[in-house]
Amino acid sequence: MRLGVRVVAVASTLALATSGLAYDSHGGGGGGGGGSDQGIRSVTPITTVYTYGQKVSAVAVEYGDAVNPRELDNSTFAVQDTLYNFRFNPIEDLPKLTDRTVTRTYVNSAAATRADRRSVPGRYVIVELDPEQNAGWTVIVSKCPTFLCTVKVNPDLPTRVVQRKNVYGQPRFGAGKGPVLAKATPQTSRKVTEKAVNQLVDEFRYGSYLSGGMVLPYHYHLPKNYDPAKRYPLMVVLPGHGMGWDGDNLLVQVAADIPATAWLQPKWTGSTEDVIVVAPQNQRVGGPAEADLLVKMLDQFVKEFAVDKRRVYATTVSYGSQLLWNAFAKRPDLFAGGLVTGGFAVNAEQAAAIAAAEIPLWVTHGVHDHLLNVSLARNTRTLLTNAYTARGKTPEQIGTLLHYTEYEDATFSLPDYHLAAGPTYEDSSVLRWLLSQAKPQA
Repeated sequence: MRLGVRVVAVASTLALATSGLAYDSHGGGGGGGGGSDQGIRSVTPITTVYTYGQKVSAVAVEYGDAVNPRELDNSTFAVQDTLYNFRFNPIEDLPKLTDRTVTRTYVNSAAATRADRRSVPGRYVIVELDPEQNAGWTVIVSKCPTFLCTVKVNPDLPTRVVQRKNVYGQPRFGAGKGPVLAKATPQTSRKVTEKAVNQLVDEFRYGSYLSGGMVLPYHYHLPKNYDPAKRYPLMVVLPGHGMGWDGDNLLVQVAADIPATAWLQPKWTGSTEDVIVVAPQNQRVGGPAEADLLVKMLDQFVKEFAVDKRRVYATTVSYGSQLLWNAFAKRPDLFAGGLVTGGFAVNAEQAAAIAAAEIPLWVTHGVHDHLLNVSLARNTRTLLTNAYTARGKTPEQIGTLLHYTEYEDATFSLPDYHLAAGPTYEDSSVLRWLLSQAKPQA
């Protein structure tokens, strides 16, 4: 079954959307500069993962020589991108393009954005785009083996770029406009020519675990200055059903929404602490079997990397909760805490195991979740509360072990009321709470 992914039909062949513009199939041709409109050498999309997933956040336009930044402004380029969002649209909407809002234009020495957004000498013009605009999403439907579908990152992004004004090189003596590197071609829409630069996502490494004839692919991220002599908290990210491995969608569990990359960014966690992140991508064969493979993989991972065994956490989206409940019940000694967003209900046996191990949990759910009714989260709260009560815990003690939040529609920045990870992760206090949990010293 697929949860967290809107059921959509597989599209027929996609038509090219040019919105009345001439289409340059060679992305500018890669010719030389010096007054030729063939001066664009390449167009590279740059992506960022936001709350509801990865989108094109900038494009890098390369020229044959250093660009004069003083002759650039936000109207030099126009960018178009898809309106399609796998959470809301049928795949037929993928070729429907809309104008993106350009927020900054500057020069860089590489196809990458700069934190200070200031020009430096280079051949690349960086065109940054409005992150709040509901356009440019990269995740698309992958396969629909049943009425439920999986998703993947689109390998052929439909992003288009138009150079509306002349682009000039650096003037020889530091004055004037400089030579024309590429003439304005306002009627020519250029497609991307290079593989996307996926910020943070590209930093994840691939791994796989094989047991009993089943493979579990996963991606993991180590701190920039990883030191094997140190010990780091480990965040295990368990994605929704549609992000499970389908043979053709590696890394989508990192790109589809925010939970994997948030732990790498202080602006999300409110902490500068380094965290190891591992994002397994189980094939969808059922919670118990997937959890068995997951626990075995984690045991190996913890031995291989510098993990603080007192601080192994799990966070889930939708279907990932089934993995968490089964894994917690199977190996409660492994985990120091959990964050369950928009998930299934725990059962009584699992609740008893969690209560016996006193694993701190925070459960969140959308009040109007259209895929998993909020009653499931309420049942989880009831069963865990009963399990703790049966063990003699007071309401105050239970309150330190079990946190529960329901989100009204207004708290969702996009109207996917199933993705409770949205408002959850936008509240850094929840993430800080999870990172503050630790098992007692042995």
